[in-house]
Amino acid sequence: MILGFKHKEILLMKSNRIKYKKLSLILLSSAVLLMSGCSSQQDEVQRYAWPVATASPEDTVTHIFAQRFADEVSRLSNGSMKIEVYPNSTLGGDRELLESCASGDIPFVVQNTAPQVAFMPEISIFDLPCAFDDIQSARAAVDDPYFYSMIEEVYIKSGYRVLGFADQGFRVMSTNREIDNMIDFKGLKIRTMENPNHIRFWKALSANPTPMSFNEVYVGLQQGTIDAQENPYEVIASGRLHEQQKYILETNHVPHYISLIVSDEFYQELDPDQQKIIEEASASARDFARNASDERVKQKISDISADGTMIISLPENIKEEFKKSAESVYPEIERQSGSEIYRAYLDTRKDTRG
Repeated sequence: MILGFKHKEILLMKSNRIKYKKLSLILLSSAVLLMSGCSSQQDEVQRYAWPVATASPEDTVTHIFAQRFADEVSRLSNGSMKIEVYPNSTLGGDRELLESCASGDIPFVVQNTAPQVAFMPEISIFDLPCAFDDIQSARAAVDDPYFYSMIEEVYIKSGYRVLGFADQGFRVMSTNREIDNMIDFKGLKIRTMENPNHIRFWKALSANPTPMSFNEVYVGLQQGTIDAQENPYEVIASGRLHEQQKYILETNHVPHYISLIVSDEFYQELDPDQQKIIEEASASARDFARNASDERVKQKISDISADGTMIISLPENIKEEFKKSAESVYPEIERQSGSEIYRAYLDTRKDTRG
């Protein structure tokens, strides 16, 4: 029998770090699934919803992905399975959510893959720069059955089960420096996430990558502490970062993947019918979120342009050299992710498997 939670019970769970199953025994009288005594799923009704948590605001593809998943679970189960979305770090930041999900405290989490590298080094494969020319190819890569089966095992070994990947499109660079040649990247103080592979990539371009908390980026650009930053269009627009930048250069250097994961312990306790609903709901939500992302990227580009920031494609004369510089970090990412996963990810770009 799978139990749900009231909001205050989730917060108690978070603060006391009580295992999901243990807490369910304590709260059996108040959080039990109401059952009529029959074993069929149709006779089961959750009194309280299972949480799906994010560290992102509500006006993001991350939240759209999570909410659509919750809605689809309810629809496919005819209301007998309930999930409630907790956005904006209500239940913790990215690292806390990963820890809570692995331990079974929080069943579902939706987040970018970058924070997961600290827990699963193989996930660094998603940091591989300049691997794809368009977002459809990147999506085909993560959906590829051969690659997906290997990456699924990585999550399972760490206590999770991945249910699918959406995205916010590619990450792009905003800057006050016009980029006409590769030399223009030299010494550019660009804010990056605290991700070693991202830092290596920008160093390979002779830039000066500067890890910085996101909430410091706007002021950093305003005061000149940094010259540039890189993020998906949605993040740039929502943070109004373009207000402090003359240009957005469409480097499209890495897809900003968003994963939907579930505690493997929690998943294993679901009955087969419930597991099927979870799988179908996640696939539907993934496709919905991807479509939403495509539309939102177009809208954010329009909004940013209307505010006066110039959006520029990567100049043709430097594209090949840009990719060549990016490839200099490939050996290290191959070491972290493992050669088999590395080759499978890149092989999705061409029909090389027999």
